[in-house]
Formats: sequence, C-alpha cells, structure tokens
Amino acid sequence: MPIHFGTDGWRAVISDTFTFNNLRLLTQAIADAVASEYWDKTGDGKIKPDPHKMVVGFDTRFLSDRYAGEVARVLAANGFTVHLAQSDAPTPAISFAVRNLNAIAGVMITASHNAPRYNGVKLKSAYGGSALPEQCRRVEVYINDNEERARGPNLMDFDQARQAGLIQRFNPLTAYFEHVRKLINCDLIAENPQRFVVDSMYGSGRGVIKTFLQGTGCEISEIRGEMNPGFGGMHPEPIARYLGPLAGAVSTGMGDFGLATDGDADRIGAMDGRGAFVDPHKIMALSLRYLVEKRGWSGAVVRTVSTTRMIDRLCKGYGLKLYETPVGFNHIADHMLAEDVLIGGEESGGISFKGHIPEGDGPIMGLLLVEMIAAARKPLHSLVEELLAEVGPAFYGRTDLRLSHPAAKAEMTEYLTRQAPAGIGGQKVAEVGDMDGVKYILADDSWLLIRPSGTEPVLRVYAEGRDMEMVKALLGYGEKVAASVT
Repeated sequence: MPIHFGTDGWRAVISDTFTFNNLRLLTQAIADAVASEYWDKTGDGKIKPDPHKMVVGFDTRFLSDRYAGEVARVLAANGFTVHLAQSDAPTPAISFAVRNLNAIAGVMITASHNAPRYNGVKLKSAYGGSALPEQCRRVEVYINDNEERARGPNLMDFDQARQAGLIQRFNPLTAYFEHVRKLINCDLIAENPQRFVVDSMYGSGRGVIKTFLQGTGCEISEIRGEMNPGFGGMHPEPIARYLGPLAGAVSTGMGDFGLATDGDADRIGAMDGRGAFVDPHKIMALSLRYLVEKRGWSGAVVRTVSTTRMIDRLCKGYGLKLYETPVGFNHIADHMLAEDVLIGGEESGGISFKGHIPEGDGPIMGLLLVEMIAAARKPLHSLVEELLAEVGPAFYGRTDLRLSHPAAKAEMTEYLTRQAPAGIGGQKVAEVGDMDGVKYILADDSWLLIRPSGTEPVLRVYAEGRDMEMVKALLGYGEKVAASVT
C-alpha cells in the first residue's frame, strides 16, 4: 500500500499498514529526501541547519518507543547524528528541539488525537514546525516511486550506533522549559497561584504543566497521567465528549478549572469551574484579547476556515490583519514564517503565538490560560462570559461522519458549491467558500463547513451560530447533504 502524508504526517493502523517494515522503508525515504539538495531549498532560507543532524521523539502509544528506536537506527545508518528523546515527550517539545539543536529535520512517532489502534509519523522541518507540503511530497516520491526501493532501508545496530555517537539520548524538556519561561509570566502566576486539574489523557503531555509550574505555589492535580497505550478506550482528543473524567474531577473539588492536552500534547482544551467545556475557539479568542489588551502586543492573526468568527470581530475592533487558511497548522505556520504573526490557531486546539515555534502547543496555551486567570483575578467562566458579551454570542458544534472509504474532496466541493441553499435556519446564505471543503456563511455571521478529514476516513461537519437552535439547524442540514454525497 502506498504511504501518503495527510494534513500532518502519515497515520495508519498498527500491525496493518503501520508496521516496523513499512516504518523502516518510510524512514529511508525521509533520509534520502533530507539528504537531497531539494530539501534544503524548500526551507525558509533564514536557517542554516546542520545537514547531518536529526531529532527523533515519540508519544505514549503502543510501541512508540520501539518505533522511534527503529527510525533512529535507519537514520544513523544513513550517516545522520540522531538526537533521540529519552522518554515520551510532547510534539511541540520535539519540534522546538529541532530548531534549538540546529537539526535539518525531525521525526515524531505519534498518531496525535487518533484512536488507540493508530500510530503515525509527523515530519518536522528545521524551523521547528511541520515539514512543508513540498518536503512531504518529496518523501512520498522516494518511498512510492523510487526504483531502488527493493534494496530496502539501510540499517545499523542500535547499540553500535550509540557507541559510535550516532544516536544520542537527550531530554527535550530542559531547553523547551527554558524557552517557555520567556513567554509565560511565572512571577505573575506566583502572585496569584491557581488551583486546577490537568488531564493529560494518557498522552505525552503528562507531567509537563505540573513540572513547569513547580515553585509558583499552584496546586495542580493531574489525572490520566500514567502510561496507558490504550488511552482508556477513548480517543485522546481534548473535546467535550472525551473529557468526562476532567469534568468529574473539577466538580468534586479537585480544582477551580481544568486543562486538557491530547495524545501528543499539541492541542489544548479546558473546563471551567462549573463543568462547562471551554473549547479552543474561546481559548484562542481569550488569548488574543489578553495579548493585545494586557501585554500590548500586535501583529497579524491567522485562523483556519473551521475556527470561530469571534476572531474576525476581535481583529476588526483591534485593527489587526486577519488571514483565513485551510485546516492544518502547516498553513498557519506559513504565515508565521513569512511575517509578524501575533497568534495563529485552529478549532482542533492547535494554537501558538508570537515568539514561539510555528506549531500548535497544548502546554504553552494551557500555561497562558493560567496566566490570564491569575492576572484577571476572576474565574474562567467570568472571562468567557465577558468575551461572549463583547463579540458573541457564539455557539459551536461538530459532527464526524465515519466513512467506509475516503471522500472525493474535489467532486464533493464542486457539488455542494453548485447546490448551495438560499438559506438555512431562517438566515440567508450570504457567502459560499470553497477554500477547504464547502463553507456557507449566513447573514448573521453563522456558518456551516463540510470537509473530509485529511488524516482519517471521516467527513467533518462544523457549525457556529448565534444560538444553539441555529447550530442544530446547521448541523442537521450539513449531515443531510453530506450523506447525499458520500
């Protein structure tokens, strides 16, 4: 089966397509692509990395540490010096390590928020973010179209590679914490220490926020922080339906609010003291308000097509330039590399801001939320209420429709654009967009988006409305028309 990169890397079912053999073949293709002249030419031109240095990290999934070891020994056999994480670590920590260690590229073994039966590979470029689409395509060419594929991957014994210094173990959190301290005001947090719960969802963000805030006086209870490669039978995705344990912990008095990170900790979700889910739309909007109004920062703002239009209304009020991109943080990263971006984010919880790497980062956004609450000296629900009073109301919903086979995106987009309705839920359709799937924007700024997932056989239906009745009407319409084209 050909290996293809989706929105952010390659993911497949363990022991089906995600096997040691396929991973070795993919790693050889990565080594060949990185060693080619083409790879360096597709970088941002500002960084001159060491062409012989690579970083490898892994999450808490089944066999992830073993898979990472195989990646390291293939890369070592191809002449790279490999910095291999000594234990599971967040994807953003590995991405930062790529830039901090001046490596040419990085490999993260993770399937992010996907179901426990999946594992995957995220490929990182020298600037500390996801590899460019052109770089991913070059890897695909080497693995799927290379006439020399039959020769198999180069391999080197792991212990011999260690002895030769070609594989070096390291702790990625040390330098990552040093960097994050420049972006999070720990002194402000220490002036008003918070009491909260962190739900690591059995992922590689476990212990990160709690360790970072040691010495600030915060009382932090962590749940689902032990090693559990099956993730308790749930998707390690920080959305309301999977955060029952966090809601329970907050409601029983373990903390005044809750933070949650996904399987590889590049996404954030939150829970207020009343047990209400605070989604990434609100987290990004709150962060934008805080960075502008309290820190006095400015810059462009970037959001994906599936992210709240509260961001648009805030940008209009602040006079900030706003960009809309397709789904996938790599599109946001393009803007962060090209110009001065204040904050960029997506509805799935991947958010980053000025001064940080062009990569979604769950822990740093959780820490920024703690700083916001400490600075405001108000509970999280009050901050949300103030936000909605200013740029709301805004209610959001998403439905994922499981498919038996991947949807034909181009054909679906063309059909739904051609069949755009005059109105939905009593509101006129004012605009139809086809940037990534089909998006119907209504006269009252409500919207409906229908698009296939780039990482799994799922059709996603997103909706934002001025009340829950509108959200239900939008989702209902979206599910009906989506079913007609699949």
